[in-house]
Amino acid sequence: MFVAPDPGRVRLRNALRAVIGVGLAVAVAEIAGFSLTASITGGLAALLALFTVTDATVRGQAATTALLPAAGFPVLALATTLHGVNLARDGAFLLVVFCGVYARRWGPRGHALGIFAFMNFFVTQFLHAVPGQLPELYAAVGLALAAAGAVRFLLWPLERRVPPAAAPPPLPGQGLARPTTRQAFQATAACALALTIGQLLSEERWYWAVGTAWWIFVNTTSRGETLVRGFRRVLGTLTGIAAGLLIAIPLHGAPLPTAALVALCVFGIFYTAPVSYSWMMLAVTLMAGLLYGLLGVLDPSLLVLRLAETGVGALCAALAVTLVLPVTTHATNDAWIQRALRCVHACTAEAAARLAGSPLADPTPRVAELELLLARVRLSLGPLVHPLSPFRARKARALRVLELLDECAREVRGLASVAADPEAGHDARLAAACWRVEAAVEALTSPGGARGAGRGTSAAVGPVPLVAERALAHLHGLEGLLAELDLPLRATPRRSPLVGS
Repeated sequence: MFVAPDPGRVRLRNALRAVIGVGLAVAVAEIAGFSLTASITGGLAALLALFTVTDATVRGQAATTALLPAAGFPVLALATTLHGVNLARDGAFLLVVFCGVYARRWGPRGHALGIFAFMNFFVTQFLHAVPGQLPELYAAVGLALAAAGAVRFLLWPLERRVPPAAAPPPLPGQGLARPTTRQAFQATAACALALTIGQLLSEERWYWAVGTAWWIFVNTTSRGETLVRGFRRVLGTLTGIAAGLLIAIPLHGAPLPTAALVALCVFGIFYTAPVSYSWMMLAVTLMAGLLYGLLGVLDPSLLVLRLAETGVGALCAALAVTLVLPVTTHATNDAWIQRALRCVHACTAEAAARLAGSPLADPTPRVAELELLLARVRLSLGPLVHPLSPFRARKARALRVLELLDECAREVRGLASVAADPEAGHDARLAAACWRVEAAVEALTSPGGARGAGRGTSAAVGPVPLVAERALAHLHGLEGLLAELDLPLRATPRRSPLVGS
């Protein structure tokens, strides 16, 4: 985690901005004279707004942030109203779970609104909020979102300097063939089981098990991804509880040092989330312990209970993802790898058009899209490359695929850089090389594609301009890499396949 690359220090900047945004939200709530419950609710709302809103444009992010109260306020009212009516509360919570996961079919906005709705129900259980506190809670959340928005869009608008690429849309499908629909049923089943067992462990802290099951399904699609994420959540929670025993309990809820450590945890959540789920969970667990210290209810037994509830939630998620409408790792891996390969072709086509003189062609957005797709491929292949994976042959193939795709991305970035050169011009060799790259991608992504397509070479005619020579070098590099991808991607299921069902 500490040696993970951070190009442009984006993670560092994002984490620092989050600390400022959450800190400002809590400060505004305190200045307004709100209760500790309202201040914590506002701080969590600001954290969620900064963490979950990932639209591709600044305008889209602002619109999603503005819509968060529409998703959160009704759920907040429902949760506080049903706080003492256990059966109705549980049913409403599961309905929120289903709708929150189902909303992911509408992309980043649906994803953010679904998480915000769930967490408003969750935080009501966490803080034992009641209907009489609703006006104060609404005001705290509204001010917190305004503070987070001011920091994100006015004081430190990182996205305006480096516009983010559009997040990859969910995998397609109709009805129960759509992965997001299946996951909605899986998450609801997991949360229902977690709720039942969690209440047997504790009638007051049962929601930890439900929260664990819910968050394990966030940003996962296949069975393997979910199982690995559950393992990492338990590991992160365990280390976070150890940190809580050493740090949070001795503080006894002292306001100033607790606030400073909570700020450090917020930084840790945002800084580690893109590279290590276990480290992020350590920060989340420690922050939860510190907040319980502020509320005056923290003790070692509470931390042990949290670990037990986390284990229950992870187990329930594992059972649900295995038994309820499972989405196989094979299908998910294949879909994301094909998307990445098609994006390689799209990047090449845009670069070729730019080199041919088209003023409208621009490969840069496609390059950014490829980076996001490769991140999704890494997540999809995560179960196979995990250190505890017993499938050594599949692991080796998965690692080789990741290595080759990363090299493809480097060649594409180089090609885009050449295409941006104002001296770049048309050369017939470039069109031929781009055609061969297209053929190679088609061979890899089409069920009946011929192996080795795209490996041909073009005869050189006359001197090659320097810019064209550099572009050709990148295109030839792509040809070779795509040819090498043929072997690990085309292993048959009976001969130690790359991916397993």
